[in-house]
Amino acid sequence: MKTAFITGGGAGIGAEIVRLAAEKGYRVGIFDRSEDTAKALAAEVPNSVPLAGDVTDEASVEAALDALGEVPDLVVNNAGVVAFGHLVDQTPEEFRRVVDINLVGAHIVARCTARRMIPRGIGSIVNITSINALNPSPGSGAYPASKAGLTRMTEQLALELGPLGIRVNAVAPGLIDGGMSEEIYKNQKTRALRTQGVPQRRLGSLRDIANAVLFLGSDDASYVSGHELVVDGALTPSVLAQLPRE
Repeated sequence: MKTAFITGGGAGIGAEIVRLAAEKGYRVGIFDRSEDTAKALAAEVPNSVPLAGDVTDEASVEAALDALGEVPDLVVNNAGVVAFGHLVDQTPEEFRRVVDINLVGAHIVARCTARRMIPRGIGSIVNITSINALNPSPGSGAYPASKAGLTRMTEQLALELGPLGIRVNAVAPGLIDGGMSEEIYKNQKTRALRTQGVPQRRLGSLRDIANAVLFLGSDDASYVSGHELVVDGALTPSVLAQLPRE
């Protein structure tokens, strides 16, 4: 049985990745800041282990990996946070918090897990970025910068770890109906406007992202590394479609 280690795994996109990984036969480590949240999900997902900790604390990550008891075959850097507001209004402390969790935390997890994978010569790391890494949006604070940094880090890790048998990729979610965006889409006007702006005329689901992650982590993607898979219903390339000629 293969093993997966998923950060921010207690809720939202992370929880859906946990569920799908378990369905596909993985033993899953649910790493989350909230012990109660991780335990609640583990109670309903077979072959899963709740692991409480903080991605920004290397000792915490190492302790969780020790508790998992096996070197993970798949690592998903999903833990993330957003602090809305204009950059000029955000304090350095607010900016650092987002970067620490979204980027530095992902580096710590990748570092800790890759060092365990290297002796085996095999493994897959998937980082959750965002379409904001490609197209920043006003009022998103440090989030676009942190995710753009994670995109570049994904590529660098793929170059450095590829010769050692480890693949590193990213999934960039678009407008997803759930997770950190759940509150946004409770506003029906906002929901309708955003849905209409997506060429596929629907919001993405949590399962859409989980499917992409598990594909990149699987043997079906054995020759895919250093890639960012954008899952957004063609929203990212649709700028000109929003600006008709007539």
